[in-house]
Order: sequence, then structure tokens, then C-alpha cells
Amino acid sequence: TMHAWPRLSAALSAARLCARKVVWWCQQRFLRQFVVEIDLRDPATIRLVAGVDISFVKGSATDACAGLVVCELPSLRVVYARCERISLREPYIPGYLAFREVPFLLQLLRVHNTERPELNPELVLVDGNGILHPHRFGLACHLGVLCGTPTVGVAKSLHCVDGLTTRNMRELTAQTCTRAGDSALLVGDSGAVWGAALRTTDLEGGFSPVIVSVGHGLSLSSAVELVRRCSRHRVPEPIRQADLRSREWLRAHAPTS
Repeated sequence: TMHAWPRLSAALSAARLCARKVVWWCQQRFLRQFVVEIDLRDPATIRLVAGVDISFVKGSATDACAGLVVCELPSLRVVYARCERISLREPYIPGYLAFREVPFLLQLLRVHNTERPELNPELVLVDGNGILHPHRFGLACHLGVLCGTPTVGVAKSLHCVDGLTTRNMRELTAQTCTRAGDSALLVGDSGAVWGAALRTTDLEGGFSPVIVSVGHGLSLSSAVELVRRCSRHRVPEPIRQADLRSREWLRAHAPTS
């Protein structure tokens, strides 16, 4: 009996994980109905843009810092920043990252909106994907639907779905994105438009685009234009600042081994 216990325990853990995945699958499909892929507001009037990011303690998959930064357009001056130590409780399951991270990002937005309502962001840039996702409902979509604020997914690497490949994307952008601000639509084998690759730098010796996808409340063309307006470096400034500040917070506060 004692020898059978590890196998039984592993089987129970697998069953719990499978059950959780089924529940999340259903929740994704329910929430996906509320994604809006057109402009809910005039993008030209957006002045306050937030960036959110989660940085992990080195060597840990659960101990992390969630960062929120709000920048003002067109200067990209940081007008608000907050970091919070978090412990991610949910397991990582491919395709369901939002269930691990969104609760903490929502909490950051709620605290910010309570503390500084005059600086409520009109757009949230998310370090991750929107509809560029196997279920067309990535982290940026999930956060946008739940918080009610327009969101855009900005990823540093391509999520390969519907026949999209990194190699083909690089060939496409090498031909069409000759200077900073140029973009190329990412069209899958099905004919669906999943997002756009956007060149944000004019560095010599090659470039790596960011991958922009609709989250919620903005069209793809508006999303690309706003990410373009927010970019001084490769990564748009609100996300870049959230990443820098959350990493700095961990260096200052995380225990050293």
C-alpha cells in the first residue's frame, strides 16, 4: 500500500489539474464573448497609458513582483508607478496564463484607481498576447474584459498559431518593415488576421519587432498606432518601465540566498 501511494497521489494531482483546465476552458469561452475588437473610444484622445508586467524572483515560479506604470502621452513621462510582492497560487498551464496573473493585475489597477482616480488609465498595454492565442483569448483580452478598460497585447516573441512561424514573420518584416514605425499584418493559414509585427527601432544590424494583438476595446490599426506612439525603445515605454521598476523592486526587497 505504501508503494502505491506515490502513484495514487500523482494520479489525483493530474485529475485535479485536468478538472481545473476544463473549468478554465469554459470560463475562457464565456468571457471571450465580451471581447470588442473595434474602437470603444477615439484613440486620438487617449492620454494616459498604463503598462503592466510581472517579474519573478530568480529561481522561483511563484514568488514575484507585479508592476503597474502609467505614462502620459505624448511625453511618455511616468505619472504613477506601483509594485507589489505577489505569490502566484495557480499552476501554469499553456493557454491559461491569465488565470495565474490577471487577479494580481486587476488588484493593482483597483488600488491605483482608488488612490489616484484622476490618473485612471485610458489604455493598458500588457506584456503578453491578446487574440493571438490558441483560443483567441490571451492575457490582454482577459484583463480588458474584466477591468473594462481598452487593452493591447504586446509580446516580444511570436505565439505560433494557425501556421504562423517565427521564420516567416522575420522574412516578412525584413521585406516590409524598413524603418521604425512600419508594421506587417500577421495572417494565418486560415486567412485570419491575428495581429501585427511592429518595428519600433531604427538600430543598424537588424531588428526584432514586437508583436501587437488586439486585447479589448481597440481595433488592430488603433492598437498598432498607440504602441507606435508609446515606443522610444523596442518595448513600449509603459511596459518597459513596469518591467524595470518591478525588477528593481525585487532587487531591493527580495531575500538573497
